[in-house]
Parts: sequence; C-alpha cells; structure tokens
Amino acid sequence: MTHPIRAARFVSRLLLSTVLLTVLACTDLTESPSSTVTPDNFYRNEAEVLAGVASVYAQMRGTLDDYWYATEVSSDEIVVPTRGSDWYDNGQWLELKRQTWTASSPSGRAFMNGAWVTPFTGVARANIVLDALARVTVTNQATLVAELRTLRAFYYYMLMDMFGGVPVVTDIEIKARARDTRDSVFRFIEGELLAARPDLPANWNGAGNNLGRLTKGAVDAILASMYLNAGVWTKNTGVSATSYNTCFGVTVRGGLDACQAAINRADSIINSGEYSLSAPGTWRSNFTADNGMSPENILVVKFAAEPDVGLNFIMRALHYNQLSNASPWNGFATTAQTYNAFDANDQRRQMWLAGPQTNVETGAPVKDRAGNPLVFTTSINDVTTATEGEGARFYKWPADPARPNGQTNGNDFAYFRYAEILLIKAEALDEQNAGLGTAAALTLVNQVRARVFTVAEPRASIDRAQILQERLFELATEAKRRQDLIRHGVYTAAWDFKPAGLAHLILMPIPQQQLDANPLLVQNPGYP
Repeated sequence: MTHPIRAARFVSRLLLSTVLLTVLACTDLTESPSSTVTPDNFYRNEAEVLAGVASVYAQMRGTLDDYWYATEVSSDEIVVPTRGSDWYDNGQWLELKRQTWTASSPSGRAFMNGAWVTPFTGVARANIVLDALARVTVTNQATLVAELRTLRAFYYYMLMDMFGGVPVVTDIEIKARARDTRDSVFRFIEGELLAARPDLPANWNGAGNNLGRLTKGAVDAILASMYLNAGVWTKNTGVSATSYNTCFGVTVRGGLDACQAAINRADSIINSGEYSLSAPGTWRSNFTADNGMSPENILVVKFAAEPDVGLNFIMRALHYNQLSNASPWNGFATTAQTYNAFDANDQRRQMWLAGPQTNVETGAPVKDRAGNPLVFTTSINDVTTATEGEGARFYKWPADPARPNGQTNGNDFAYFRYAEILLIKAEALDEQNAGLGTAAALTLVNQVRARVFTVAEPRASIDRAQILQERLFELATEAKRRQDLIRHGVYTAAWDFKPAGLAHLILMPIPQQQLDANPLLVQNPGYP
C-alpha cells in the first residue's frame, strides 16, 4: 500500500514555490522549474527578496519527512510495524528499524535519498537568494543575508549529522562536486553561524509575520548542539560506535574546548532573558496548536491550519477511527522499552497513547475496524504482523481544533527548545568531570524535571546514562534521538526488534541516486 505520508510533501504555497532552483550536481531535481521566474528577472525589490527568503524557510517543513523518519525510526523510539496490508511498503520501514539499509535498498532509495535531497534543496534556494542579494540593495539587507546564511548552515547541520562529509556549495554554478570532509563541513557551519549572528536580532517582538524567523538564540542553539556533538562531528575517523564520544578535549574555533564552547552558547541563551521553561503543569503547551508563543521556542518550523502547510504528525500515528473529519494512517508507534522507561507520574508520558482509546476531538470511545473497542497495547508481539491496536502511539502534538482536515494542523515544530539548552549545558558540565556528574549539572536536569511532576521527583545524582534518559523523556520524537544514541555510543546496540549492528551504521549511506548523478561522490566506509 502506498501511503499518503510518502506523497504528501510539505510544498510551499508561498510566492516563491515555483522559483527556479539551482540544481546541484549532488542532488536530484525535486521541483519543476518555472519557465518565467528566474534569478535574472526576479529579486528586483524587497518584496521579491522577502518572498525568496520565505521559500528557504518553507523548505524546513520537508525536513519533517525523511530526515525525521531516518532519525526516529532508526532509533529505539519509533517503530512502524506492518499491519496487514498496511505499512509494509517494500519493507522500507522494517529495514529502517533494523538498520539493515544500503545505498540502493528500499529505505536507502526512499528515506536516505530524501534526507539528502531536501536539505540540499534548501541550500540551493539559499544560494539563489544570496546570489541575488549581491546585486541588489534592499531594506534590512544584512539581516536577510544573516537569515539565509543561518538557514543554509542548518541544512548543512542536518546533512553532516546524517552523512558526515558532503559537498559544500555556496554558489549557483551547476557542476559535479566532491565531498568535503566532515570536519571541514563542521568548520564551515561554525564559521557561517558566527558570521551571521551579529546581524540577527535577539527577538522579532514575538508576533505577526515575523514569528518563527531566526534570532541570535537560534544561532546559539545550533552551535551548542554542534559543540556537544563535536566528539562525533569533527572527526573523519575514530568515532566510537560503542563508547561515549565526548566533547571534552576537542578544540573548536577560538581555541576553545568544545564542552566549554557548548556551555558558553547555552549560557548566552540562558542569560539573554528571551526564553524560559513553560510553567509547571503546562508542558503540553509547548506542542499544542497555539504553541507559536511558547517561551521555550528557539528555532521552530512554522506550520498553519491550511492546505499543504499543516503538520501531519497526528495522521502518522493515530488509528483510522480517531478523528471525526479524516482517517489517520495508523502507522507509527513506540517500542515497549521506550514507553516503559517513562515514569507513570511524569506528565511527559502523556505524549504516548496507550490503553482504551477515544476520538481525540470528541472524547467518545472508538472501535477498531472489526467493531471491537480500540485498545492500544504497550507492546508489539511481531512487527511483521501487528494488529490495528498494537503499540502505544505518539501524540505529542495534539490535534488542532481549528484545522479544516486531519492533515492541516497549525502546531509548530521546534528543533530547539529552552529545555534542551539546559540539558546540553548539563551534559557538557558533566563531561568536564569525565561523565561522573556535577552538582551544577544535576541542578539543571532537576530544573527541567520540576515542571512535569505534580509531586516532585528530583534526581539524587546524575551521570551519562541518566542524562541520556532525561533527553529521551524531554525530547522524544523531536528528531534528536539518533544523534544522542551515536554520541553515547549505543546507536548500534541491540534493542526491541533490532540486533546489534556494525560500526559503519553510525553514518547513513550516500544514496545510490546521488552516486549515480555525481561521479565525484565517494560512498561512506562500510557500505558496498
């Protein structure tokens, strides 16, 4: 069965959705170019430049498809079991879960290729508008350039995360390009972000059409994440698949230790006064349809309750009968080991739906397609032959009551929230003490925990394993789990439905489509 999730790309409805894209030799053509709109006859004034910038932002929505799938389903958080004739899809979901992909296998040709093409399309769009801005003068030009450089850097952040070294492209010339080393990509992203930061505002006054635009805090958040992962991302060889890859002892720009650099960037956000944790008992407000004003939001992908630009997460996970005006796809679930890791008194466990189920809009009990009461179990007996109700479902971003149909929810997706910044600082502080815990790190972790327990349950101590747990509890399904598991040296370990894997799996394969298109590309080690 071909599911709408494969076909329903987040296509921008903004003015520049048909702008001519520069097609990098290392990517596939993913949109048909317009015969009338080109860089030569567009971008002549501020309105046209702003439309071009909007198209670069709009590309972020597409990262919530294949990049998200590759991050979440390949980890211990999410599984997409085969349910009768649904969700087999040539075995690509099971292959992704089991980490048995290759460059030309079903998941390699689907998810890996999408995780390559979507960010590179964002890079191409940014390069087009930056090239145009070199020939025109508009109001707030320096800020627009900074936004574009930051967006391009974040697309490269995703590519570096998935594939390691990739071609770094900053012009609009169409030609084959070789891969830069992973360390070189890291340094490029770091340099771009540091150069862009001074021209970005601390805030956009939190309202109107500027909501969701990049800020100094967004730059600091990306850098803090990069520095925490520097033990992986600055290395072309020598990354461990089975032990912790520390930021301590890795030197980054300015001669700083990467752990200290991560702390510095976290402190910049903490001390800015622009962000705060949601109030106790209101953790869910970070994900509801009105979450655009969440005090935790730092870098968000904007969605709207309108056709083609809505968040479709509820469609991915809910049962066919759990919405009044649409039929969800009944696919994505979590593993028993992940569900059971959450404390029953932790409000964050509410993100998983388990037990007897209701229509999420009306609250009325619902039945499965055979007419039996719908019950979500917390375990899945066999991922190749799962029933309609097996597996707890993720419902972190609840249904938008204002949506016209199930797929057009206005909930925004945050790639970085304030809570994660506190956890990044805690982990970096912990690494400065060889992963053995510090009082300061423990305080930060308990600060995050305090807002989600009705009766306080602070941790008494902290170490690497407990920090990884806390990141699971706070950031589950927020596209962080794969990089967390790799940093902690457990991504290739055995877990539910997956045996232990080989070390080369911590990098995704360069998709076969890209190798075929660009003879200068070289495959990652370990893949045929």
